[in-house]
Amino acid sequence: MIAALSVALQAGVPILAWGPPGVGKTAVITALAESLALPLEVVLASIREPADFSGLPVIREDGVKMEAPAWARRLAREGKGILFLDEISTAPPAVQAALLRVVLDRVVGDLELPPGVAVVAAANPPEQAAGGWDLSPPLANRFCHLTWTLDSGAWIDGMIQGWPAPRFEALPEGWEKGIPASRSLVAAFIRHRPHLLLQVPGSEDQAGKAWPSPRSWEMAARLLAASSDDDVAAILVSGCVGDGAAMEFLTWRRDLDLPDPEAVLREPEKFTIPKRGDQAFAILTAVVTAAVGNLTRDRWLAAWTVLARAADQGAKDIAAAAAKALAQARKPNLPLPQKELAGFIPLLEMGGLL
Repeated sequence: MIAALSVALQAGVPILAWGPPGVGKTAVITALAESLALPLEVVLASIREPADFSGLPVIREDGVKMEAPAWARRLAREGKGILFLDEISTAPPAVQAALLRVVLDRVVGDLELPPGVAVVAAANPPEQAAGGWDLSPPLANRFCHLTWTLDSGAWIDGMIQGWPAPRFEALPEGWEKGIPASRSLVAAFIRHRPHLLLQVPGSEDQAGKAWPSPRSWEMAARLLAASSDDDVAAILVSGCVGDGAAMEFLTWRRDLDLPDPEAVLREPEKFTIPKRGDQAFAILTAVVTAAVGNLTRDRWLAAWTVLARAADQGAKDIAAAAAKALAQARKPNLPLPQKELAGFIPLLEMGGLL
């Protein structure tokens, strides 16, 4: 759980830690901030007014400005840090509405917080909170939800030996380069299971937790790129889109059995399209994403060879979608391979790409 929390925090995805009172959510988040050497601003959402997040109107010479509170200005001056919204499930609906832009856009009043500021929240289940409310669906869908678990063995060790600082691994430099591949993988899954793109729960309590939407799938793709551990990735994907959709996605990903896109680009003339449509879409998308990520002349031509072979083998519709993405990434110095392009020319001309 601590590993998942640290990955999401470093990846810039808002986190909401759920758990009963007294299990150490606040203590762990505070210790994690100390370990990361990040300034921490703790804001109790339960005792705040909407203006504490939407800003207080102040008359200036050039008009009325929405002045941000002191904690937001301190984070802006530091250029990095953690905004910790504690007891968010006891915030009344008006305060939750004011938090929408803070959580998603990191904007407080007229002040935009720097990209280095992470948003973390903690909440008790409404039935265990003093005067608690269910989270509104728009606010809940802006978070990756982590359910806090209590390890009695670790607690006993901590009571006897003292509480060690939480350990975490810094994300490797350049991890963001893996985001396009993760987005392509998620897109391939949604093409296979389109009904899972958006599923707003019918009950209020479930709508206040994790559920699949275009926004939460995008967060899941970002966290997939950031996480190198399968167990941590499973926790994070579930935290974004809910257990049911996450289980379907993770099972589908495990069963894909796709070739390495780099190996395909090295020997494009040997490529054989998989018979399953979801596999075909996933590998063609992965090949184009890999080629575009390091677009040389040889990789550009190899990608077109792969797409042409896929079209010749009966997957022209699937290859056409990948061809459009590849054509959009063309650099001026790259040639147009006439033979491989022939089957896609009408589509590319229609889209203004030729």
